[in-house]
Amino acid sequence: MKKAMTISYEVGNNLYINITNKCPCACTFCIRNSADGAYGSDPLWLEHDPDISEIMTDLDRRDLAKYNEIVFCGYGEPTCRLDTVLDVAHELKARPECPLLRINTNGLSDLVNNKSTADALCEVMDIISVSLNAGTEDEYMKVTRPKYPEAFEAMQKFTADCVKTGNAEVIMSVVDVIPQEQIEASREIAEKLGAKLRIRSYES
Repeated sequence: MKKAMTISYEVGNNLYINITNKCPCACTFCIRNSADGAYGSDPLWLEHDPDISEIMTDLDRRDLAKYNEIVFCGYGEPTCRLDTVLDVAHELKARPECPLLRINTNGLSDLVNNKSTADALCEVMDIISVSLNAGTEDEYMKVTRPKYPEAFEAMQKFTADCVKTGNAEVIMSVVDVIPQEQIEASREIAEKLGAKLRIRSYES
C-alpha cells in the first residue's frame, strides 16, 4: 500500500512542513509510537523524502499570508535534511507574504551534519525551538534515546550557538509528562544557555 505524502498540514493558525521521517532519536513519548499523524492531520509517514520542487509545489497551493508561522516539523528531524530546509526557507523568505519561520528540532543538527549549523539556521529562521526533554543527562538519555552518546552536550552547544547569533528567538521545550523536578532542572538549563523554556502539553 502506497504511503501518504503529507508535506504540509495545518495546526491552528500555523502551517507545518513535513519533509523527512528520519530521526536520530527514539523518544519514549514520541507520537510516532502510537499514531500515523498529529493534530488530526493525514498520515505523516512519507513514501520518500520530497525534493524542493515537490515541497514548493505543495506550498504554492497554500495562502501563506494567512498563517502566523510556518513550522519545519513533521514525523522526523528536519535538520536531517539541512540543505533542503535552508533552501526552502530562503525561498519562502524572499516572498513578501512570508510569515515567521520556525524550526522544531532535537538540537542534534551539528552531529547529524558533522559541522556547526547554528549560523545557517538562524540566518533564515525567526524561531529555533529545541526539544530539551529532560533536565539531567541521565534522564535525557533515557527519555530521548539518541543514537549519539554525546547528544546531551551537543544539544546544549547548538542551543547556545543559536542564542549567540542574536538573529532568532531560541526556545527549549519539555513535555509536561516529566516530573516537576525535571521541569525545574530544565528551566535552569534554558536560563543558563540564554533560551526560553516552553512546557508543552503531551498530545496522545
